Amino acid sequence: MSDEPSPITVPAGIPALEAAAEAPRLETPEVLIITGMSGAGRTRAAAVLEDLDWYVVDNLPAQMLTHLVGLMTHGAGGGLRQRLAAVVDVRGREFFADLEQVLSGLGEAGIQYRVLFLDASDEVLVRRYEQVRRPHPLQGDGRILDGIGAERAMLRSTRERADMLIDTSDLNVHDLAREVRAAVAGGSSDGLRVNVVSFGFKYGLPLDADLVVDVRFLANPYWITELRHLSGRDAPVRDYVLGLPGALTFVERYVDALEPALAGYVQEEKRYLTIAVGCTGGKHRSVAISEVMAARLRERGVRVTVSARDLGKE
Repeated sequence: MSDEPSPITVPAGIPALEAAAEAPRLETPEVLIITGMSGAGRTRAAAVLEDLDWYVVDNLPAQMLTHLVGLMTHGAGGGLRQRLAAVVDVRGREFFADLEQVLSGLGEAGIQYRVLFLDASDEVLVRRYEQVRRPHPLQGDGRILDGIGAERAMLRSTRERADMLIDTSDLNVHDLAREVRAAVAGGSSDGLRVNVVSFGFKYGLPLDADLVVDVRFLANPYWITELRHLSGRDAPVRDYVLGLPGALTFVERYVDALEPALAGYVQEEKRYLTIAVGCTGGKHRSVAISEVMAARLRERGVRVTVSARDLGKE
């Protein structure tokens, strides 16, 4: 082998620049630990947080929490969201005993976290387990009450250090969702998401339609030679449709009528609404009307997306 040194293949000074450069750091994630009594609503709470765009992990062993937080903090998670909620409970058996130690470790590492504890009375928990006909995870060969008592003993210190406590004894699923949002996000939410989709009746109703609007009462631009090849997204068709008698009046009054309904949907925990606007072929009238309807809803602060299911089929 030759004793000659290896040739220099990179410009001088690059190693020094690399050493001086700071690695990009992600924003420290917001961490929420969901725990509490089995049957008190942990699964429902996790679902609410998913709707609020949290990254949720259910039945996570306590020791894995440290690794997952580190993964998100240092950017190795491939773009994970920066709000992490982990359901940690007695289903983890012997791993759950490490939770107190793990929480202390997070605090020492400067990771801010909160603990949400869900509870309910023994009577309510027994009734819920009897309704679903499943054993308590700590019941063993004993009664449901034996499992509940053992779980309360295991959770006593965790309950005392919890930042938020929700008693679900008298709450239905909608009430619990509101309580979780109020506790975690100060009552804020992303609100109702509305999708306005245009379609052609001759191709069938959209399967996911919650409300159906029929605009075939308007004159059809299809019978105008200059407009036939265009769609409701083109200005000549849009101007023609919206200029027809009653077109804009219909949109304005329909959106007015929707206002109390949209508020009611939010109250009843409905987070997604699809309004299907139909004409004969789904090319002209429905497309134009759906676009202006979406614009009017946005003016009222509603989050809206617009799509044209059957555009291009002719």
